[in-house]
Order: sequence, then C-alpha cells, then structure tokens
Amino acid sequence: MLKTHTAKKRNARIGITALPGIMLLIFLFPAGASAERIKNIANFEGVRTNQLIGYGLVAGLPGTGDTGLATVQAITNMIQRMGLTVNSNDIKSKDIAAVMVTATLPPFPKPGIRVDVLVSALGDAKSLQGGTLLLAPLKGPDGKVYALAQGPVSIGGFLGGSGGTSTQKNHPTTGTIPGGATVELEPRFKLGDGNAIRLFLTRPDFTTANFVSQKINDALGFQAASTVDPATIRILIPPKYQNRVVEMIALVEGLDVLVDAPARIVINERTGTVVVGEQVTISPVAIAHGSLTVEIKTDYLVSQPLPFAPKQAETVVVPQKEVTVKEQKASLMQVSGVTLSEIVRGLNALGVTPRDLISILHALKASGALRGELEII
Repeated sequence: MLKTHTAKKRNARIGITALPGIMLLIFLFPAGASAERIKNIANFEGVRTNQLIGYGLVAGLPGTGDTGLATVQAITNMIQRMGLTVNSNDIKSKDIAAVMVTATLPPFPKPGIRVDVLVSALGDAKSLQGGTLLLAPLKGPDGKVYALAQGPVSIGGFLGGSGGTSTQKNHPTTGTIPGGATVELEPRFKLGDGNAIRLFLTRPDFTTANFVSQKINDALGFQAASTVDPATIRILIPPKYQNRVVEMIALVEGLDVLVDAPARIVINERTGTVVVGEQVTISPVAIAHGSLTVEIKTDYLVSQPLPFAPKQAETVVVPQKEVTVKEQKASLMQVSGVTLSEIVRGLNALGVTPRDLISILHALKASGALRGELEII
C-alpha cells in the first residue's frame, strides 16, 4: 500500500514511495512556476557541439584482434606509407583490430586542446584490452580533418578465459581514450549576423518564450528582444554592445526567468514509474478499483493396482485440477484535487500499486476528470 509522509518538512517538495520489485511511484511538485537562469533553459545560435568520426587501428592486443580483410588492408597501407613493402598475404596477426573512432568537439574548440575519444571494434575482435590506438584522423561531415587521435585504450572491464569457462565485465570491444584527440582545426563559427542574435529554448513553450523576451528587454532597457516562435527569441544588439557581444550574452545568460511547466503526467509502463506534474488537477470524481484473481492448481495423484489385479493393470498418474476465483471488494471513493498535495493524498488513499494507478489515470483521462496530458515513454 502506498504511504505518504505527513511531516511538513518532507512533503514540501518531493514525495517518493518505494514498492516491492522494480515498481516505483514518484510525485514531483515544485512550488509553482520556478525561476531558472536563461543559460539553463536556452542556447545561443551557433553555440553547439560538433561530431567527429574516423577509422583507426588498435595494436598490441594479446591475440584478441580480428582477422577481417579490411584490417589486413589497413595494416598493409599503413606500413607502405612508412616506406616499407609488405605482402598482405603475409599478415596474419590477431594482435590488431580495426575500430571506428568518434569524438565530440565542445563549443569554441581551439587548436591544441584535447578531447576524449571513443573507439569501437568493427570486426570479430574479442577485446581491446591492453591495446593502443594508432594515429587516426578525425573528420567532420564536410570531410575536413579537425582532430588527430592516438593513445592507450581503456575499456573499464575485462575478458578472461575461453570457451564455456570465459568471464566478461562490461563491453571489452568498446573503450575510451581520455584526452586522446588533439584539435587541429577550429570549425567556422559566427555569433549572430552582426545586428542581431537568436536564442533557442531547449523546451519550446509560448509562455516561457514570452517571459524570456520581457526579462531581456527589462535588462537591456529597450525593446531588443522579440519572440519569433515558441523556441526562438531574436535579440537586437544595442549600439553600446556592438563591440561587446560576449558581455551582452553573459548578461542575458545570468537573468532569472519564470519557466512555465505544462500539466503533464509521464508514465513508463515497463518499470511502473509515474511522474505527476505540479500543474495537474483532478475534478471531483468517485473511483472504485478492484482486481480479479484466478488461481489454477494441478495436483498429480498416483493410482496403483489393487492386490491380485490382472497382469495388464498399471500404475498411472491422475491429474487433479482445482480452479479458484477471488475478487477483491471495492467501494467508491471520492478523489479530487487542485493542488498536487491533494492529488497525492487522494490517490494514496486508494491503496493501489503503480500498475493499478496507471489504469486509474487512463480512466480519469477518458472521463475528462483529469486536467493534464498523459505521456507514455
């Protein structure tokens, strides 16, 4: 049965009740529209990460590499670029593995800074443990090389044994190289068009976008910001900030604005998790919820022949089936609430599991008593 904390210090923000198994019921209720810094809810145009990808070889493996044709060709090409002549038929080592190398460039990367690298085996390699990534160029979508990666691979696990006696921890065919790539080329970037700059909300919302525009205009002293759509705010650069755009951005990012949260209930039926937003309300409604249990039990009895029975008599197993039907009694209970704490108390009074609560929420939505959006994930 669901229980709530009645202590005033505990129910002011979050009520969490753990139930057996993996089912969990969570109620989140912030105190009204919360104030957040603009930098936490929006990003300026052009301030973004960039993805890089490349092909490489991991050498020094203890016989756990792959034997693919692409790997042999890559080894041959690498040796030939070093001025040596080798026949691909002579390469049979399993100490090398072909890998895909990926990295993420942070905003405003400068040549010389180092970023983390992720390597993933392409062929039939068993493990990358103990290997070293050989120099691999990392390219962007435009085909240009933006970074060079090289270094020892850390897989954070292991692969031991062989056959049916092997043991494994984590994923030995995927590893990381902390700070394994060096930026060689800075991506082209332009902060606005010189006269204006755009601000993008991470969660589009008309009300929040309007709050942001008003707050920026109040801070800058004139109507510089205008709401283009629920996700975009256009900001004209004032004359006094023409050569100080970064200073203006820092000012805007530090402003506190009210973030309007929609009335939403998020349901994860795989885990039995229910999250109820603060704006959700329930009109007065009576709920009766019960469950039907059908139990089928089979007992196997042994029937033996009587003494002096005919020779063709045999011992047989006779199944005895028993079917029991149980239905819990359910009575109508009134549930309503205009605040989240009232909704929590009303639903907890039903004494149902999160799985049953999901069915009740669906029924409340169908009846029109639930004022909120149901989102299934």
